[in-house]
Amino acid sequence: MSWWGWVIAGAILLGAELTLVSAEFYFVFVGIAAIIVGCVTAMAPAFRGWEQWALFGFLAVVSMVIFRSRVYRRFRGHSQAVNSGPVGDVITLLAPLAPGESCRTEYRGTSWTVRNEGPAAVPAGARVPVASVQGLTLIIRSD
Repeated sequence: MSWWGWVIAGAILLGAELTLVSAEFYFVFVGIAAIIVGCVTAMAPAFRGWEQWALFGFLAVVSMVIFRSRVYRRFRGHSQAVNSGPVGDVITLLAPLAPGESCRTEYRGTSWTVRNEGPAAVPAGARVPVASVQGLTLIIRSD
């Protein structure tokens, strides 16, 4: 392949990273490898086709293995975790709840079943954290 073909392919891969993959940093290293092979081919025109492909594959794999996780952590690793459930949220019990018993309470505008899996009873009006969720039942553990 000619040197300008490698450079154009690299530019297309870099553009694809920006538009298609949402900055997951896969195409970046493959695109950079293609551009490097294009530069090497421009400086050494006697570089054969199979040598170009071998260098391209080597650069793409090695750079992705060595640098992708570092780059990804640097740019995307600082995002906060998404809270996808009620675990850790604090609920207020509407009725007293003995160990092993269940009751209904309001949580985020909906009525939920709450089960006390702790060793102590929880009085009505107490605020307790949700320890886990089993189906549609919020599990609490009183201390």
